[in-house]
Amino acid sequence: MEWIESLSSGQVSVLIGIITGLVFGVFAQQSRFCLRAACVEFWRGQPAGKFAIWLLAFSCALLATQTAMHLGYLEAGSIRQLVTTGSLSGAIIGGSLFGVGMVLARGCASRLLILSATGNLRALVAGLVVTLVSQATLRGGLSPAREWLGSGWLVGPESRNLAEHLPTLAPAALAIGLLMIGLWLGLRHQVPRYFMFGAAMVGGSVAMGWVLTAWHASWSFDIVSVKSVSFTGPSADTLMGLINMPSVPPSFDVGIVMGVFAGSLCASLLTGQFQWQSFTESTGLSRYLVGAVLMGFGGMLAGGCAVGAGVTGGAVMAMTAWIALLFMWLAAGLTDRLIDR
Repeated sequence: MEWIESLSSGQVSVLIGIITGLVFGVFAQQSRFCLRAACVEFWRGQPAGKFAIWLLAFSCALLATQTAMHLGYLEAGSIRQLVTTGSLSGAIIGGSLFGVGMVLARGCASRLLILSATGNLRALVAGLVVTLVSQATLRGGLSPAREWLGSGWLVGPESRNLAEHLPTLAPAALAIGLLMIGLWLGLRHQVPRYFMFGAAMVGGSVAMGWVLTAWHASWSFDIVSVKSVSFTGPSADTLMGLINMPSVPPSFDVGIVMGVFAGSLCASLLTGQFQWQSFTESTGLSRYLVGAVLMGFGGMLAGGCAVGAGVTGGAVMAMTAWIALLFMWLAAGLTDRLIDR
């Protein structure tokens, strides 16, 4: 503990982010964790390995996070998604736009970052566009549109925590049920056990981020935001920091981006999966760019990406996160049907 006390609050935050990001990056890359792939399998009536991987990651994140809250390691009152006013219109519209975008770009924001670290230049270009549009949506020229769309249907903090409107153990019971379905699908479709373990670790890293930032906030003299894995906002802030400042201020968000990229890069190099990939005539460019724009705007409007809102926010039972995730699934299925099928 003494060496931690010698660090500044920002240094501790970035260290927690790097550790959390490394775990997420390594195991998301190795398990092929991807919401878009899971959606495509599900809506084509063939839920198999990719759907099982996503379900395992989500259920483990939900179960571990709710267990931490039940044991007192994470307080609902410290979580921004539960104690501030949220936007249902933002969740619906933003989630829908994000769902369309991730099918067009062949990956959500987290998947693009992970693939970028494995040599996929298509993912790198799309990810940079997502980041730039996210920044424009948060603080730039697109922010008025975000504010206007997000102000249409607001919900107060008294309604945002779904757990308060359910029996005490309902979230944990739901998580266990989803976990059993994921295990059954994985075993039925002969998903490698290592992939299934990796999916569980992806979910565990989300809970780890919540618990570690809550632990940091409990003893730090500075104000520390309690948060976990997310990508649209953190990626935008990290890129803008690199562009506008000689050194990026240390924070959890910066640590997450660095950790996930480094974890995915190391995992791909050690397993021989690193491979340069670029745009070809068959892959096209326009769909990636359009998809990236929709994800950047939609993710900021919805309050997070497929991981930030869908898994991280869903794990704390935030109403807006569950609604955003639902519309990501619906829009992705419709887009796949109209365009890719």
